[in-house]
Amino acid sequence: MTPDQTAPSRSLSDVHESVRTDHKSLWRRVLAFSGPAYLVSVGYMDPGNWATDLDGGAHFGYRLLWVLVMSNAMAILLQTLGARLGIVTGRDLAQACRETYPRGVNLALWFLCEVAIVACDLAEVLGAAIALNLLFHIPLLAAVALTALDTLLVLWMQKLGIRYLEAFILALIGVIAVCFAIELFMARPDAAGVLAGLIPRIDNRSLYTAIGILGATVMPHNLYLHSALVQTRDFGRTTEEKRAACKWNLVDCTVALNGAMFVNCSILILAAAVFFRAGKEVTQIQQAYLLLAPLMGTVVASKLFGIALLASGQSSTLTGTLAGQIVMEGFLNIRVRPWLRRLVTRSLAIVPAFVVIWLAGNQGTFQLLILSQVVLSLQLPFAILPLIQFTSDPQRMGPFANGIKLKIAGWVTAVVVLGLNLWLAWQVVAEWARGAGSWAPLVWMASALLCSCLLGLLLWITLQPYRRAYAAVPTLGLEERSAELISAPVYRRILVPLDHSPLDRIALSHAAGLAAANHGTILLLHVEEGVTSQVYGSDASTAEVEAGREYLDSLVESLGEMKIVVETAIRHGNNPRREIVKYAREVHPDLLVMGAHGHGGIKDMIFGNTINPVRHKLNIPILVVRAGSAALPG
Repeated sequence: MTPDQTAPSRSLSDVHESVRTDHKSLWRRVLAFSGPAYLVSVGYMDPGNWATDLDGGAHFGYRLLWVLVMSNAMAILLQTLGARLGIVTGRDLAQACRETYPRGVNLALWFLCEVAIVACDLAEVLGAAIALNLLFHIPLLAAVALTALDTLLVLWMQKLGIRYLEAFILALIGVIAVCFAIELFMARPDAAGVLAGLIPRIDNRSLYTAIGILGATVMPHNLYLHSALVQTRDFGRTTEEKRAACKWNLVDCTVALNGAMFVNCSILILAAAVFFRAGKEVTQIQQAYLLLAPLMGTVVASKLFGIALLASGQSSTLTGTLAGQIVMEGFLNIRVRPWLRRLVTRSLAIVPAFVVIWLAGNQGTFQLLILSQVVLSLQLPFAILPLIQFTSDPQRMGPFANGIKLKIAGWVTAVVVLGLNLWLAWQVVAEWARGAGSWAPLVWMASALLCSCLLGLLLWITLQPYRRAYAAVPTLGLEERSAELISAPVYRRILVPLDHSPLDRIALSHAAGLAAANHGTILLLHVEEGVTSQVYGSDASTAEVEAGREYLDSLVESLGEMKIVVETAIRHGNNPRREIVKYAREVHPDLLVMGAHGHGGIKDMIFGNTINPVRHKLNIPILVVRAGSAALPG
């Protein structure tokens, strides 16, 4: 991993501004902006949503359809604000938090977000595993283990580029939509009942399920993800270009999330038309799969259900990986290799899935899905409140700051989501306490302590803008701050460790150019590794040592002809990396120039690797040169 606590980084730097949008054709321009919202939308139709939608339709028929419509409206509002933050400021939500809040608050927000991502990944693991179990009769524990292989799929898709990833996700969404369209046609739901379900009504029995649907629909990590994904478009930096980008991303967001709403509504309507109408209680996804065939009179219904579930799990896991990368880089400014990031997240999801299935069997998977949605619900306010505050701040957003209507809509959404999710958390803790028996007081105490800490953090975030002015707030993105962010460094002392290969002259050619431009000094370091040198140190005198000194003198002479000041040092030892680091700490160079042979993997194990160990131990700029660069004349 590569930490950098000072320089600002770009979201998804490998694909940042990689998609052109300056097409003359309106149709091609619309297509160029389409994509980010579709990657986000899969989080709104993941297996966790399936659990709550099936529960709502099987127990209450069509009555909770309005909750899905309301949740979707909230999601469109919040995702649009996330996209606007990324477009206008050139920052994703995690980066904006890092630049605004103290380190302790950022670490707490990062930890909560990581927990939410693991919870989301847990739902995706279970959904994909259940689908594999139902379609191919693979034992559930083995299916959970197989889900780890999608790490390879994620890495392969990321290498192809963002547009290929978006196309693949769109194809999976298409599979899900087609499967449910066929299912609905076969189920023949009651049209009057569907329309009646759009009228808001709720009672004590359906309140818990309604809150669960809301908590499963609005996903916290999607807000971080969307604010980064919109920056993959090269839309320009003028006010008018940003305004156009905001408009087209609103279209993209509206179309994509309404598609996700269709899938969620289809699941609830299917459950109402098949299970509620037949008086069948459904408590797990596997049960829904098995009941569909006999109740609808064809095995095709079950197969379509299983295929859609598998597509849902796979599409969600791809975007979950991106969200994890964005959150870690944004909050901590640390880049971790994608395979390592994916392995850690997937491992943290697989372990609880294994434990629950081992102890509780297949019945435990449904409750684990519900629990994952509760965890997501608890984290949601910690993403919504900063997003509303940032997008309402004129200093940060300029003319794109939220108007009074958007502010009211945003804060009403935040209050509703916070209130309903607190109620959901209360219901879940009460249920745990009832099942804990004599341990109930301990459950209440632990829950009260955790909730107090979370509410305290939430209160701090809410009041922070009113306590003092924002610290280190970027106003309108990187381009407006370029003068203060970019300054030409001056390299007065340049260290070049010698390699006794043609790479030496290549490295010295670059060092000489920098030294000549800045009237600097080149520090040449030669490390003797022979056995005699290791034993006798500076007193060693062999043909090899003498040849090394002559080689060093020839380089000094060549640099002297270029009017460059040179200092030399000879060290003795069997570990050149250690000697380079030790010498650099003594002389404090402004720049280290090293040559790279270009080998890696097994060759590194055989021949050694100097650059990586050195760069991790020194806090100075390092220039790495390869064969093919200009060579030192003479």
